[in-house]
This record gives sequence, C-alpha cells and structure tokens, in this order.
Amino acid sequence: MGKYDKILQKIIYGRSDANILFLELRHILLRLDFQERIRGDHHIFTKQGVVEILNIQPLGAMAKAYQVKQVRQIIVRYRLGLDDD
Repeated sequence: MGKYDKILQKIIYGRSDANILFLELRHILLRLDFQERIRGDHHIFTKQGVVEILNIQPLGAMAKAYQVKQVRQIIVRYRLGLDDD
C-alpha cells in the first residue's frame, strides 16, 4: 500500500481529521483530478462531474478538521479513488 492509499484511507475512516496535513489533503485532491485555483491562502478545488466546490485553507501546517470532513463526504458521495487501480 502506497502513501497515497494510506492518506486516502486515513481521510475516509475519519478517525483523525485534526491530524491530516494540509499538503496531504491538497495532494489527495490533485491525485483525484481536481482542478486547483489559489486566492491568498484559499485553495479552491473543482472537478467535472462534482457539483460541490471545495475551499480549503491551512491551519498552520494542518488541514482544518471540518474541511477534511467535507472532502471525505465528497469522496464517499462520488466514490472518488475508491474504484481506482
């Protein structure tokens, strides 16, 4: 299991939302083919076929727990990354 898979599992299981690094969350979204636009410290992610727009900001080096939860909901709802490989 690669680093990408471990981070994705960590996000999906939701046991440690406050312990996800911002760069890891950003990397996951980019690996899932989201398009990124940056405005200040706001990283705005969109993806064709996904209605919701994700807007995440770092809290120091960490991702905000509620934003990790939002990302998890999108991953589960659209089954992103779950059927890969």
